[in-house]
Amino acid sequence: MTKRRAIFSDRHDWIVFGWILFMHLGALAGFFTFSWRAFGVMVLLWWVTGGIGITLGYHRYFTHKSYATPKIVQYILAACGCMAGEAGPLSWVATHRYHHTYSDLEQDPHSPKHGVLWAHVGWLFGREDFLSEYDSYKRYVPDLAKDPVLRFLDKYHLLPALVLAGFLYWIGGWSFVVWGVFVRSVCVYHSTWLVNSASHVSGYRAYKTTDNSRNNWWVALLAFGEGWHNNHHAFQRSARHGFRWWEIDMTYRLIQLLWMFGLASDIHLPSQGDATGVTTPVNDFS
Repeated sequence: MTKRRAIFSDRHDWIVFGWILFMHLGALAGFFTFSWRAFGVMVLLWWVTGGIGITLGYHRYFTHKSYATPKIVQYILAACGCMAGEAGPLSWVATHRYHHTYSDLEQDPHSPKHGVLWAHVGWLFGREDFLSEYDSYKRYVPDLAKDPVLRFLDKYHLLPALVLAGFLYWIGGWSFVVWGVFVRSVCVYHSTWLVNSASHVSGYRAYKTTDNSRNNWWVALLAFGEGWHNNHHAFQRSARHGFRWWEIDMTYRLIQLLWMFGLASDIHLPSQGDATGVTTPVNDFS
């Protein structure tokens, strides 16, 4: 049986813990600053940072290269990902590529086999040093590390978020900052983390992959299609995660829209030749 990992490991982890605690405490101010305009800003930025930045950018483009897009679009995607406040593009992608290499094995940085709480958020406080230091994790992203713009955004990944906060204060005051930064960040955090936790313990399996990834419809709705996680682990480079007509995948539709405007090409779709691991279809809806 896989042993559970300790939540905290060194001083660096307390910095991450303090940041996440700060964002959650700041989100509580939403109870005192609510307005429909501020709520609308929060929903829009949830999509811009979580849907465009993390899902479309960090995950499907930078991690898996499931489609091609011009440099200027790449940089916009990276900046939107930075505004999500989860990490810089190189750091985020390095961790996710490492996760796919050892999915649900002992080395997996956020497997529920170490505990659901660990998979959801605890791993951020107790992650291995080589996933938090640039000189170590850059070896997992040699393609991205060649780009000076991406290296800059990785090093100063909080800068776009700070610029966004200043802009929100300018156009709407503190209510926009609270809802557009703090509340929105917490929503993006947990929708992303649920892919690591809920989508490895709850849902159905369409393919017998070598891990315990599952398709979870409500995580897919919150994370713009990322909840069709078993499909993704079976065909990791596929730009489309929702395979069946009812598996709603907003991010794939956005990739199609980019293609219509000439901003996306070489879009990878599921094929048996691209399958990862054992991908025998199953009927396990437990």
